[in-house]
Amino acid sequence: MDVSFLEPVFAAEGPFATVCADVTHTTENADTELDLRVRAITERLTEQGAPETAVEAVRSRLLEGNDGGQAGTLRGRAVVVAADGSVVLDEALADSPRQETSEWSPQPALLPVLRQLAGRVPHLVVIADRVGADISVVGPAGRTEEEKQLEGDTFHMQKVKVGGWAHNTYMHTAENQWVENADQVAEEIASLARRLPLGFVLVAGDVRARQILTDRASDSWSDLVVSMDEGGRAAGADREPVQRRAAELVAEHEARAIAEAIEQVQAAGAHGLSVTGTDQVVEALRKGQVETLVLADEFADETLLVGGSPLELGVDQHDMDALGIHGEVVPADRALLAAAVASSAGVVVVPASAMPDGALVAAVLRYTDASTASAS
Repeated sequence: MDVSFLEPVFAAEGPFATVCADVTHTTENADTELDLRVRAITERLTEQGAPETAVEAVRSRLLEGNDGGQAGTLRGRAVVVAADGSVVLDEALADSPRQETSEWSPQPALLPVLRQLAGRVPHLVVIADRVGADISVVGPAGRTEEEKQLEGDTFHMQKVKVGGWAHNTYMHTAENQWVENADQVAEEIASLARRLPLGFVLVAGDVRARQILTDRASDSWSDLVVSMDEGGRAAGADREPVQRRAAELVAEHEARAIAEAIEQVQAAGAHGLSVTGTDQVVEALRKGQVETLVLADEFADETLLVGGSPLELGVDQHDMDALGIHGEVVPADRALLAAAVASSAGVVVVPASAMPDGALVAAVLRYTDASTASAS
């Protein structure tokens, strides 16, 4: 996962309010229910010593669902607010949070946020008919960035029943129009595929329109197509099955990414290009060697020492003495994430049970050197 979206968090001054909240807004009493949930969250922050500026920023952001609009469609939301009341992170969660967070602390509690984020798999959802298509563009942040409606020509769209010499002409004209309309949709999808690293293109809607469209797919997206029978463009058509299938595909891609991260750690280890365990990963982060940081989704009470910058870190004071600095004790997961962001490393959060050798952290390296090889 590209975690560059966390840069504004680490550029801000702490302490921080970190919140993972249930903001479901689907019942008759949704406004009142959300207000009560947010009140409980902000009271916990106040009890932990959060200033009113930070508490009010959390409150106002979470209560946006009561104003309607896009915020009211979310089920879970993660918000991080800095000491001055500025909102430095606001992300949709995949669902109402499995683990609610409401914490005021010197460093942001981001591991619970990362493991519950909405799937960050860029993709397209295309609902097609013989006139055109509705295209939803989901970007790298897992949010719908764009909604496109493409309408082709409807002239001679219907294959009419006529007799004599005109019959084949009408049939051919209608089919040609369908193909021309599908070509417009296919060109738009190809343009989006060139712009975004798409994980899949889900195509739903009219069966003949889907067949024509997928037949017209270019090499840039033909291998990404997943087709489904349900869904339609007509007014009142149920889009929920399409949304559910898209969520399933995102989950499949995320599961595959986790498996590939573990396999990559193990395969790269044969060439000295991965390390496992806190000591070795900390050393690799200090040297800017880490390409991908792999974190267990559950961290124990392990701590690290951090100096004046995120990459000045060590497992004990001996490490800090070698750097000529005195370190501050920081929860290990928070220190590791800060170092990953500072060094432009990717991050993958995996179930603790899947981690190699029962470690809490591992890393795939950009390069190796003599000290890395001897440590491995």
